[in-house]
Amino acid sequence: MVDPAAGSSSLGARDIPTATVARLPVYQRALARLQEDGTATVSSAELADLTGVTSAKVRKDLSHLGSYGVRGVGYDVGYLQYQISRGLGLTNDWRVLIVGAGNLGRALASYAGFASRGFDVVAILDSDPDVVGRRIGAAATAVAPTRDLEAVVEQYRPDIAVIATPAEVAQSVCDRIVACGIGGILNFAPTVLTAPPGVEIRKVDLGLELQILAFHEQQRRSGAPGGPGIPRDIDVAAIDLREPQRGGSAP
Repeated sequence: MVDPAAGSSSLGARDIPTATVARLPVYQRALARLQEDGTATVSSAELADLTGVTSAKVRKDLSHLGSYGVRGVGYDVGYLQYQISRGLGLTNDWRVLIVGAGNLGRALASYAGFASRGFDVVAILDSDPDVVGRRIGAAATAVAPTRDLEAVVEQYRPDIAVIATPAEVAQSVCDRIVACGIGGILNFAPTVLTAPPGVEIRKVDLGLELQILAFHEQQRRSGAPGGPGIPRDIDVAAIDLREPQRGGSAP
């Protein structure tokens, strides 16, 4: 039996390309499906087919984890899934604060997939008095007023903050979050945020992703050379076409 703790370490201790880190969750999702189906081993070619990359890229990406597989056998599905989870920090529990309880914020708070991946929404904030006091999703508490952000952070100690506010207030919210000592921010607001060095900001721009899809659809319809058509599975975590943000790293 393979010891999961042997021969692996967190990504923080390794120099791994950001593009590789972005693809690891995609591999993990495919491995989870294989495990549910009772598949014990998988080859790099099979994993490549499931994730839309080349087998050479799969092998190179996984080699950063210290996992090279066994020639003629492939990768142990359960062990590889553990390695990726451990490398991404998903074997720990992460407390998440959501600022903004509009349609998007409520959808995020209600998403069941967070809990299964180790993300616990501990608090939600909003400035709308009609929303404050309501319970949303699986959050530990009812929606609190945004003015209480500092007190909420002090009480629940979130590791990561999600900003789902209007663009005009997003930067001020970001500044307050950073001042509280939170170093990881996921930004859904339609604006570019700035933060001091050492603060990681990831921007998810749904409008940008739709524009990219529209471009590919136009290419497909016109039959233009090099028009690849619409990818079957758009994953904003794996296909990172966002603008870099100061204070946070972006590929």
